[in-house]
Amino acid sequence: MPHFFISSNSVNKDIITVSDKENFHHIVRVLRAKIGETLLLVDENGTSYKTVIENIDSNAITTKVVQTEKSNHRLNLSLYLVQSVLKTDAQNFVMQKATELGVKGIIPIATDNCVIKPSVIDSKAEKWQKIANEAAKQCERTDFPVVMPRMAFKDFLEDKSFDIKIACVEREQKETLKACLKNLKYTPETKIAVIIGPEGGFSAAELKQLKEHDEIYKVSLGNLILRAETAVICAISNIIYELEND
Repeated sequence: MPHFFISSNSVNKDIITVSDKENFHHIVRVLRAKIGETLLLVDENGTSYKTVIENIDSNAITTKVVQTEKSNHRLNLSLYLVQSVLKTDAQNFVMQKATELGVKGIIPIATDNCVIKPSVIDSKAEKWQKIANEAAKQCERTDFPVVMPRMAFKDFLEDKSFDIKIACVEREQKETLKACLKNLKYTPETKIAVIIGPEGGFSAAELKQLKEHDEIYKVSLGNLILRAETAVICAISNIIYELEND
């Protein structure tokens, strides 16, 4: 059942009023929900409310809470995807799947081999956030991932807001991601960024910049050369498998 994000301010004892335009439109106009049907609502604290629709007027839905529970549908890691933007369909796929896998945020980066102009990347941010939001609803996450502003590759390498940075660099590295992860010291609050390059990989200049940052782990995803969108899923999935609830 798709769920909808609400503010805890909308909750009044066992009554929840859904009045924001996006949720109202989706529930009433798209899903064509009726009085007596069930809605699953989740607030910013991760509390999940199973509700029954009691009334629908011109701009609000009134629901009655029939069950409340604390949802655990979120990743127990502070994992972020830093990714060179791909062509439209592939990039939309990345936004959806990274969200389903639980990343906290997605940072688009402009690299030398990126096929998308920086100005186009900036214009797509709102659309990507909507894709992420819809994916979060479909997989019943209790939090939204944030699509962050575009960064230049060099600027991200120098950014100090992440505790651990892992760059997936095919053909250049012998250490595997699995071997790297076994040596990491982390907590659920440790901010981990996994870096995925464009189709064709990082340029020679970017590889040189990576090597100048000893604190950044440079790893391989294995013997096969993966498409960029496949590399995103592979890297995130392996990090979750190795680190979550370890």
